[in-house]
Amino acid sequence: MKVIHSVHPQDFRKYDTASIRESFLIEDLVQAGNINFTYTHYDRMMIGSAAPLQETLQLGNYPNLRADYFLERREMGIINVGGEAVITVGATDFTLQKLDCLYIGKGVQHVNFKSIHPDKPAKLYILSAPAHASFPTMLSKKENAESNSLGAMETSNQRTIFRYIHKKGIQSCQLVMGLTMLEKGSVWNTIPPHTHDRRMEVYFYFDVPDNQLVFHYLGEPGETRHIVTKNYQAVLSPPWSIHAGSGTSNYGFIWGMAGENIEYSDMDGIQLNDLR
Repeated sequence: MKVIHSVHPQDFRKYDTASIRESFLIEDLVQAGNINFTYTHYDRMMIGSAAPLQETLQLGNYPNLRADYFLERREMGIINVGGEAVITVGATDFTLQKLDCLYIGKGVQHVNFKSIHPDKPAKLYILSAPAHASFPTMLSKKENAESNSLGAMETSNQRTIFRYIHKKGIQSCQLVMGLTMLEKGSVWNTIPPHTHDRRMEVYFYFDVPDNQLVFHYLGEPGETRHIVTKNYQAVLSPPWSIHAGSGTSNYGFIWGMAGENIEYSDMDGIQLNDLR
């Protein structure tokens, strides 16, 4: 399992392109027929995927966790970005269509992932954060999630935000999770940008068309950089960093956070004129 360490903002100013990609970008996240995780030292968040084909995949354990099983001291959020899936939690089956979300609380020992149609395989994006309390396993369908529209076509950022795991939605210990879909003709996300001094965030880009890209922006507001990303890639955002992006086409992205609270609105806004 890949491990990514924290970066100090003053050190970040000296990074070249290769160093930035190594420290913040997770490139080969979705691996067909496998479960794959990256462990980060940003609030101990784990970023992963399960991409079952014909065989059912079982959530295993990792020596890094020093636990008897994966969710012994962790919680997990899962959003499906592929074909129809069945996730078995203990003895209960949950069916996820594309863009449905499943939350699994601390203390669950057995989790399995299956594609209902192997020719249209599921692609399950997973976030896991440490948990000191246990909350019930809950499924949220996309159509039942809290949502609102932001932006405008005139500023190329018309988008709809869907909130799944948050203070007014699925209850969790510290995990916050949802997704944003951009309308055709819109390419900018999270504009104007912000930071989260009390928690980290990670973006996972999906539905990026073939041969198209998303330029993800990060760094301190007065010292920004960018990472060129492709479909099914994730980017880490430390508490001191902005997180925004601009694509060569419209796309979707899943956002997830962990830290001191589960207040979706806990953010420190940045004026566009203050960006450098």
